[in-house]
Amino acid sequence: MNTYPEIMLYINGQWRKTVDDLPVLNPATEEEIGRVPHASISDLDDALESAAAGFQIWRRTPPIKRANVLLKAAALMRERQEDIAAAITAEHGKPLDQARLEVIRGCEFLEWDAGEATRTYGRVIPSAPGIRYIVHQQPIGIVAAFSPWNFPMSQPCRKIAGAIASGCSIILKAAEETPAGAVHIARALHDAGLPPGVLNLVFGTPAEISDHLIRKEQVRLVALTGSTAVGKLLTTLAAQYMTPVLMELGGHAPVIVCEDTNVQSAAISGAIRKMRNAGQVCTSPTRFFVHESIFDEYTEIFVKRAAETVVGNGVTAGVEMGPVAHERRLAVLTDLVEDARRCGAEVKTGGGRIGDKGYFFAPTVLVNVPDNARVMQEEPFGPLAIINPIASLDEGIDKANSVPFGLAAYGFTNRADYADRMVELIEAGNVSINTLEASLPETPFGGVKSSGFGREGGTEGLHNYMITKNVSHSMSIV
Repeated sequence: MNTYPEIMLYINGQWRKTVDDLPVLNPATEEEIGRVPHASISDLDDALESAAAGFQIWRRTPPIKRANVLLKAAALMRERQEDIAAAITAEHGKPLDQARLEVIRGCEFLEWDAGEATRTYGRVIPSAPGIRYIVHQQPIGIVAAFSPWNFPMSQPCRKIAGAIASGCSIILKAAEETPAGAVHIARALHDAGLPPGVLNLVFGTPAEISDHLIRKEQVRLVALTGSTAVGKLLTTLAAQYMTPVLMELGGHAPVIVCEDTNVQSAAISGAIRKMRNAGQVCTSPTRFFVHESIFDEYTEIFVKRAAETVVGNGVTAGVEMGPVAHERRLAVLTDLVEDARRCGAEVKTGGGRIGDKGYFFAPTVLVNVPDNARVMQEEPFGPLAIINPIASLDEGIDKANSVPFGLAAYGFTNRADYADRMVELIEAGNVSINTLEASLPETPFGGVKSSGFGREGGTEGLHNYMITKNVSHSMSIV
């Protein structure tokens, strides 16, 4: 295993330590692997001052030069893939192969947005002779961004890439539980020649940092990937200052499995994807609504594959699923399973913690879960799947839309009319048919309802980081 990096704040192009810090734990062993510094109010004010100065430089930097810095940083991270992946596995617990793929995904975000940086086109609107109306896209300003612990590398990359490609400066508050990914991104951008102040990285008490930054007039956008509860709090605070927000929040993804589906393929792919990242994915397929004619067969195959999931320390070869990221997830998952059991659900496999060392929770499948069970409305954010029968596609769509979330949804069918109905009627920002892939760098990603608003990725991805300015240009003085 490679050495875990020293975690420091990154402000105005300089690394700094703080008096206050807390341990970073390996969730597979519960051992301390590092210390994460906590920013003071003074550190935050320094970051604001630095970001203001950095913005004045970066907004005037030609898009092609911004793109070159992003591309060079991505190339450096690809070269450093093994070190970064090892750090992610150590702090998060995910298998090393999945950590390697996360590094590549983070690089792809930088690379895609580098290309988009050169394509933030305006337009000329036809008008009367002697008058031109010109639409300009300009960077919005300083971004206060907050990234979660479940993807230590790719989630910070998504925010950083969008802001930097657009010409903004950014203050990123990354997750204290999994800080190494963001530190490696800052290192790569520093080495790639990013000017001081364009990226500032801080850690600390989340409520204190968000409250201090969002109240500042210099901050022109608040970007969060996190829970719906936190998203509502930050949105409410930002609204007091008319600061726009970009919110990618929680989900509770449904999967509708129609009667014409290849049962074997759909069940196995569902069981594998559900346990990816120990189910700690906002787009993770969770509520499986399976047509009653194939329900028993599908359930048997799914449960068997879920139970066969190889669980262990992510550094061990062949491990498919590591621990959940921290101890509090164990309590939440246990409570949801016990509540579902009391409501009449059947636990087909798993249902509890594995061992007493490390935060391992067994791959769990609940069947015939009543609507009044908490897990039908609350995102478990863990290796827990629900399989319930449906009598028709219409019932499946109604069930899919029955929660306040709308981030990702999936459908399995070979009928074009079924696919069209699901695409048209399911309330979600991302609908995937016959695949469990919800997001790529080149596609817009975001939710509806309580899953947030705004989009990251795709040609739409930079729009949130920019303002649209209309210019009226008369050819003669009136």
